[in-house]
Amino acid sequence: MKILHQLQKYGPRRLTSWLLVGTLSATLLAGCGDKQPPEKNTKQTEKAHPTAKDEANSASGKQEGNDTEKLLTLSAEESQKAGIKLQTLELEERSEQLLVTASIQANQDRLAHVGPRVPGRIVKVNANLGDMVKPGQSLAMLDSIELGEARSSYIQAASEVAVTQAGFERAKRLQADNIIPEKEYLRARAEHEKSRASLRAASDKLRMMGVDPEKLTGSIFSLAAPFTGTVIEKKAVLGELATPDQLLFTVADLSTLWIESDLFEKDLGKVKVGAQATVTVSAYPGEVFKGRLTYISSTMNKETRTIKARVEVPNPDGKLKPEMFANAAINTTGASAKALIVPENAVLLLQGQPTVFVAEKGGFESRAVVVGERTQGYAVLKSGVVAGESVVVSGAYALKARLLKSQIGDAD
Repeated sequence: MKILHQLQKYGPRRLTSWLLVGTLSATLLAGCGDKQPPEKNTKQTEKAHPTAKDEANSASGKQEGNDTEKLLTLSAEESQKAGIKLQTLELEERSEQLLVTASIQANQDRLAHVGPRVPGRIVKVNANLGDMVKPGQSLAMLDSIELGEARSSYIQAASEVAVTQAGFERAKRLQADNIIPEKEYLRARAEHEKSRASLRAASDKLRMMGVDPEKLTGSIFSLAAPFTGTVIEKKAVLGELATPDQLLFTVADLSTLWIESDLFEKDLGKVKVGAQATVTVSAYPGEVFKGRLTYISSTMNKETRTIKARVEVPNPDGKLKPEMFANAAINTTGASAKALIVPENAVLLLQGQPTVFVAEKGGFESRAVVVGERTQGYAVLKSGVVAGESVVVSGAYALKARLLKSQIGDAD
C-alpha cells in the first residue's frame, strides 16, 4: 500500500530513480566486505603456476635422472660373464686400401710331395691326415725287391774292398822288401782301386733310391718327412704296391700361408711389393690377419685383364686353412690419415642409430656415433667419441640386451 501511495504521489519516473540508487548502494557495501576468500584463491593460483626458477630446478633434476638411467652398472662377476672387453681409443694411421677377393693356398716354397723312388709294397703306415711331423720322421715303411738287390750288390762290393785291401797291403810290404816284382804290386793296387770304385757305385745307387747304405737292413726302407709340417694329403694304403710315379703323402708347412688374388689392370699402379695388407675370412668374423704383399706377377692374363698378386700371412695358430675364401685389403701408395678405429662388432644399432658403449663413472653409457668407412672387420668412428675414452669391443650385445630390458621395465 505504501509503494502504491508513493507511486500516486510522485509518479512512476521518480520511483524508478530511487530503486536504482538502492541497488547501487547494496553493491558497494558488498565490495567493502571480507577479502579473505580472494587471497586464498590467489595462493591456489600461485601453486598451479610455478615460477621460472621452479621450472629450471625441475628440468635440471629430470635431466640428471635421465643421465643416471642411461648409465649401466655391472658387477665384476657380471662383466666377466658377459665377456666385457674394453679398448682405449687412439688415433691410428689409416691408409687407403684396395679391396680384393682371394683364396688361401699353402706356401709353395714349404710344400713337399713324398713318394718312393723305387717300387715297393707298403708294409706300414705311420702318419695320418692332419698329423704334425718333424724332419726325418717316418711316414711309411715299404718293402722293395729292387732295393734288396741293390743292397746285396753293396754288401758284395764292400766285401771285395776288404779282400783287395788286404792283398794290396801285403803286396806293398813284399815289394818294399824286394820280394815280389813291382808288377805284382801294381796289379794288387789296381784291384783294390777297382773294388773301391764298385763300392762307391753301389753306395751311390742306394742313396739315389733314397736310403742310407749304413742304415739299411734288408729290403725294407722308410719314407721320411722332409721338414716340419702337417700331413695335408695321404694316399698310402697298407698292402698296396707303390711306384715312383705315385705321391703317397703331401706335407706342408702351414705356419705361413699365401693369399692369392687377382688385381685389375686399373689398380696396378696403386700398390707395390712390400705394402702392408690385412686379411679376413667368414669363419672368424671380426678377426683380422696381418700380412704383406710379396709378389706381383710380371705378366697379365689377356682374357681377364688381371694380374696375379700374393699376400703372405703368418698363421701360427693354424686358424687359416688352404682353399678358404678370403678378403684382402692392401694398403695403397696414397696418403694416410689418422682415425679412431674399433672392431665392427663394437658398433650396434639402438633405435636405428649406430651406438657404442663407453666406460664412464663406474658404468657403461650408450653413445650415439657417426660411422665412416667399414672394412676388414673394422669401423671408423667419425664423431660421438674422442681419443682416450674406453669403448666396449666385446660383450656389447649383452649390454644392449640389458639396456633394452631396463627400458621395457621403465615403460611398465
